[in-house]
Amino acid sequence: MTFKRFRSKKDQGQTMAEFTLVLPVLAILLFGVIQFGIVFNNYLAVTDAVRAGARQAAVARYLPADQREAKVEAKVRASAEHLDQDILTVTVDPSDDWEPGSDVTVTATYEYSINLLGKVVKDGLLTSKTTERVE
Repeated sequence: MTFKRFRSKKDQGQTMAEFTLVLPVLAILLFGVIQFGIVFNNYLAVTDAVRAGARQAAVARYLPADQREAKVEAKVRASAEHLDQDILTVTVDPSDDWEPGSDVTVTATYEYSINLLGKVVKDGLLTSKTTERVE
């Protein structure tokens, strides 16, 4: 035997009031997840770009001495082309003047901020560093 329950108009008003109270919390959570996803995507882009730049640095000893660091930085920036280039900082540090077997370190930093409803909740620097051996 099945019973049908008829909802009154009062129940619909209660549902609307509860939804009105819960919606802002759900919206803030959703926007927070989206902002975190954007920051994580930027971190992955910086890490991949540094890896590509370090690989370029490993084979850069065949380039003229005055072009090595510029070529490595250009490779990092090209690999992170969808990031804001004005706030991306790249440093190249060869340990022993690009001699074969020595290490070269490529570091990149990128500023980020997580904004919810126009207010900065968290900001800082995404940093990635990779060391390769010069071939």
